[in-house]
Amino acid sequence: MAKMHSRRKGKSGSKKPLRTEVPEWNAVSADDVTKLVLDYWGQGASTSTIGMILRDQYGVCDIRLITGKCVTDILKENNVAPHVPEDLTNLILKALKLRKHLASNKNDVHNKRALQLTESKVRRLVKYYHSTGVLAADWIYKPETAEMMLTM
Repeated sequence: MAKMHSRRKGKSGSKKPLRTEVPEWNAVSADDVTKLVLDYWGQGASTSTIGMILRDQYGVCDIRLITGKCVTDILKENNVAPHVPEDLTNLILKALKLRKHLASNKNDVHNKRALQLTESKVRRLVKYYHSTGVLAADWIYKPETAEMMLTM
């Protein structure tokens, strides 16, 4: 599949093995995984970082296989889930950094284009999250108030 904002072909990625049951070498129970997820979330780790920590340090093959839920669902169950999804947060932070850079470097045309592409991705992702019900229908991305939106 082609990349969105370039004329290149993209890169094929690896696929997870198709598993329907937890392998016998997995020694971590579902309750332990839930406790670890909540502990690392309390320490300030993001959902993707939590998954990598559990994979690398505890040998958890797949959180969804063990608990039946993904990391975000575990956080929602315990009422600590973020209001804005992580991928959208990362794109907004990238746009904020680009705006800060362009405030001091006004003639940087390459990063002006990068800001346009990043904000286009943000708008597209917001439209998707509106349609799936993850974000409220009145949630709007505004570059001027983006920093305040993330702290809420």
